[in-house]
Amino acid sequence: MKENSKGKDLLKILQENYEIETAQDLSGAIKDLFKDALQQMMNAEFDSSMGYSKYDKKVEKTNYRNGSTKKNIKSEFGEFEFETPRDRNGEFEPKIVPKNKRDVSGIEDKIISLYGRGLTTREINEQIQDLYGIEVSAGMVSNRTDQIIPEIKEWQERPLDEVYPFVFIDAVHFSVREDNRVVKKAAYIVLGINSEGIKEILGIWIGENESAKYWLGVLNELKGRGVKDILIMCSDNLSGIKEAINAAYPDTVQQRCIVHMIRNSVKFINYKDLKEFTSDLKLIYTSTTEEQAYEKLQEVKNKWLDKYASSFKIWESNWDAICPFFQFSDKIRKIMYTTNTIESLNRQFRKYTKTKSVFPTDISLLKCLYLSTKNISRKWDQAYRNWGMILSELSIMFDNRI
Repeated sequence: MKENSKGKDLLKILQENYEIETAQDLSGAIKDLFKDALQQMMNAEFDSSMGYSKYDKKVEKTNYRNGSTKKNIKSEFGEFEFETPRDRNGEFEPKIVPKNKRDVSGIEDKIISLYGRGLTTREINEQIQDLYGIEVSAGMVSNRTDQIIPEIKEWQERPLDEVYPFVFIDAVHFSVREDNRVVKKAAYIVLGINSEGIKEILGIWIGENESAKYWLGVLNELKGRGVKDILIMCSDNLSGIKEAINAAYPDTVQQRCIVHMIRNSVKFINYKDLKEFTSDLKLIYTSTTEEQAYEKLQEVKNKWLDKYASSFKIWESNWDAICPFFQFSDKIRKIMYTTNTIESLNRQFRKYTKTKSVFPTDISLLKCLYLSTKNISRKWDQAYRNWGMILSELSIMFDNRI
């Protein structure tokens, strides 16, 4: 009843002091009340700091009032002019609205959040205008999001665990403007599963071409950040990745993505043969042992040799990177036989960046991907199912390495 009474009293004050006929009138009245309340709080804070009120003439003073400074403040109720009192000694440090702060609405954080969700500058401006009646320029969005660049640098250089049981690597391509032309840039993504069974994005790098040299640079950077060992590394048939892994982590088991192997095999298969062909391929990768799998490969190859001989070249030339998962139990096979883990992450990146057909700079792409990772990784708080059993098996298979 008391709360209801206070609400009625507030409504009575609004009706007495403002001609409220529409919801817009009510919003304007609340904005004025907010402005007045904020100013009164600032003045009260100033009086407390000075040790006497504005009209107290009897107090012995060591510091004096020195007018005020006007600035425009942005709030959830729109923009308004605000006065910050000054003292002659320059000792007053306001807490309500700090000296350099011009936004009390959290709009800057909202800009970053919207940017990280893939909205364009125009869309961010429309959202902020609709909510707060404040114009947000492209420069303001860029300047605000540039403030997270040191945060990205710190994240990209943070120390990592010494050992990762699984690491997935992939490259996602985006269009970026460079030297007055649009070029394709690769975002190199490294996703790890740590010893607790939790997914963790280890880093994002923006580069032009996939190559052994570039991948080696990425892996060496991981070593420099503390990663001494990777047990199993899973990837698609990325250019130069095999050589780079051999150079940086020679003891790491390399696993080629089986799903990508299947996709590459069926590219030129006649539709009427597709169902039977994929069923035959399944006999290979669902085998119990490597020996059995290789026998099935030869059987299936001989069956389709006359029509689709080229479809099996990729299996034979990459067999050393296909067969490792056969030595593990089904629980580990499910994790390592496909790069679906990182492809799922890449799909979410695409979702967050789909509104931006071209990024103006490399750093704008990196900012968007980094902010996306913050949204995506919030849900990564659960370990893989049966992780204790998986870790136990890995500790036996990789003796003294985990």
